[in-house]
Amino acid sequence: MMDIVEATEAYETWAFAQIPKLRADLARKHAAMAAGPFPFLRATYYRWAQLWPKLCEDLADAPRVLAVGDIHVENFGTWRDIEGRLVWGVNDFDEAHMAPYTLDLVRLTASALLALEAHQVDAARDRIAETILAGYLKHLESDARPFVLEEPNRWLRKLAFGEFRDPEPFWARLNNLPGAEDTIPHKLCKLLEKRFPQTGLALRFVHRTAGLGSLGRPRYVALADWHGSTIAREAKALLPSAWVWARDKGRKRIRYNDLLARAIRCPDPYAGAIDGWMIRRLAPESIGIDLTALPKKKLEERLLMAMGAELANIHLGTESAGDAIRKDLNGRRRSWLERAADITADRLRGDQAVWRAAQHAD
Repeated sequence: MMDIVEATEAYETWAFAQIPKLRADLARKHAAMAAGPFPFLRATYYRWAQLWPKLCEDLADAPRVLAVGDIHVENFGTWRDIEGRLVWGVNDFDEAHMAPYTLDLVRLTASALLALEAHQVDAARDRIAETILAGYLKHLESDARPFVLEEPNRWLRKLAFGEFRDPEPFWARLNNLPGAEDTIPHKLCKLLEKRFPQTGLALRFVHRTAGLGSLGRPRYVALADWHGSTIAREAKALLPSAWVWARDKGRKRIRYNDLLARAIRCPDPYAGAIDGWMIRRLAPESIGIDLTALPKKKLEERLLMAMGAELANIHLGTESAGDAIRKDLNGRRRSWLERAADITADRLRGDQAVWRAAQHAD
């Protein structure tokens, strides 16, 4: 099999034959990959798609669901639903594709292990897999429901309303981003205009850098003043999942909207895939949650459990998935998830070391 340097070159050749490449952002991604195993995992779903079925062959024949794919402990955030309620859940479905349900569980668990090593989470290492699986089983076997942060989930609501949600610095950061009027496609301008609450607003377009896996892809934000305050819509270029590149090159369909429609979820009414772009509302309460911005004791067991439960919410959107997954889980050994996460995390550490050495050699 090709090494991580060859895999990255091959994947980027495939990806940027379909969409424009932002070289400066891609360089930031490459640097982040060299910084440590946790950012490496976040940035390299294409490598996971190559490796996982071979590393975990005994899990690759598990029942298939419409999976998140690029799930990890920082792929969670909040948004407002159509009733204005704050909702918490998975924040990004760029890599959605059909896969064994085990893939998402192993990747989420491996990400928690690597984040723990990077001192970005606070959890007992030997309980991470058990806790994530307990949350998954809780929603799989009982009354699964979205995480609406109103009467229930008080602890999660308090977590979501930290200082990092302060509107003043949030809007200041967006308003200080570099302008993108000269680079944003005209067609995308028109798409974004239609997502605002009224026509005729004076829009300003900026370039935003965010995330890791999608760094290098075009990402724009449209800003407008409405009734004395800033409002924003973001657009990010979409590709078929890296799973397509690694394992299923015949399928080009982007599954973002499919997953949004199927999952047990109170959706963001502003979010969805349109003509090859993911478009959503940006606001202090409609954005991903950065673990480093949370207070100490930031990843308690109940948050890990909620992450596992949210995965079940998503997997249950696949017809008849619940019964098939329950049957499959009943036939697996108790420590299967911990073992698989350890195997994959160890391989990613090795790949990251190879990548880091290659970057330093350059």
